[in-house]
Amino acid sequence: MENSNSFTIDSDILEIPKVSIALDRELRVHGFSEEDILDSQLAVEEAITNVIVHGYEKKAGKIVITCRITHGFAEVQIEDSAPPFNPLSIPNPDISVNIEERKIGGLGIFLIRQVMDDIVYRYEDGKNILVMVKKKKV
Repeated sequence: MENSNSFTIDSDILEIPKVSIALDRELRVHGFSEEDILDSQLAVEEAITNVIVHGYEKKAGKIVITCRITHGFAEVQIEDSAPPFNPLSIPNPDISVNIEERKIGGLGIFLIRQVMDDIVYRYEDGKNILVMVKKKKV
């Protein structure tokens, strides 16, 4: 059985706590661990922040978040109408380099890759669609 919830937020950093609360509630109801919930919140917050700051460049826009839970998986889809951008095209930062010598940026996508089990991007019908999957720990 699949459970799916969708809602839309404005392109505004102040909207992010609403998303985190909704995600917490949804995952908790379906028995995801505290670690799974926190990892998922981190990834979703980072992805939405990137859309707001880099995609919409802090201008007005809408972001649709859909959470589907089925068979021990949580799938969070983030959809926006900002210019096309594949966050998965960003290479992982060289974390072996001293922090003072590291190039700014790129850590958010790196974190998303570290905490989520699968990430897929596509551009479809004028929309960026990022899908992140978290497997429930048993």
